[in-house]
Amino acid sequence: MLTLGLTGGIASGKSTASYSFAHLGAVVIDYDVLARDAVAPGSPGLAAVVRRFGPGMLMADGSLNRPALAALVFDDDEALEALEDITHPEVWRLASLRQQEVERAPREVHDPEPVVVHDVPLLVESGMTGAFDLVVVVNTPAEIRLQRMMESRGYTRAEAKARIAAQASDAARLQVADRVLDGSGTPENLERQVDALWRELTTWD
Repeated sequence: MLTLGLTGGIASGKSTASYSFAHLGAVVIDYDVLARDAVAPGSPGLAAVVRRFGPGMLMADGSLNRPALAALVFDDDEALEALEDITHPEVWRLASLRQQEVERAPREVHDPEPVVVHDVPLLVESGMTGAFDLVVVVNTPAEIRLQRMMESRGYTRAEAKARIAAQASDAARLQVADRVLDGSGTPENLERQVDALWRELTTWD
């Protein structure tokens, strides 16, 4: 089994790359989905959040009060670190369980080994780049990402710059990359790069 850690800055095109890998046959583990699962109603993660930050973190239906939590950790590094200490290990635990399911899944003798793509927005920030066989970075210049965020997501320039600044730098991502995909062009161009990488990784003599 081959495991890829896929990452990229906000509005880099990482989601397009992730969808392309899935279309080609990869098993994609989406860490944004796992982050929601980690604090789902009844989960150990949500219980830990309530213990740490109080019952005001719960909505009437037992789900996470996301606006209240966001307001609590906004501009409070200590609170944010406490939240990450709860959620990050739970996300990694869920990802590990998902990968184990893939490993245990029955396969025909002639079937190729699965390729598992871990779609991790904050891979560099998590310090877990060494957990994968290859780290694939979708790299797009910050100015292009700014324009995308303003045009398609409705951010002001200041808001977009703040969100980019809150993530790891392009240089930090490139430093850990085993493969780099250029996300500055069209989605079709990025899809072709993913296809070429897929053929490289899955074609054996």
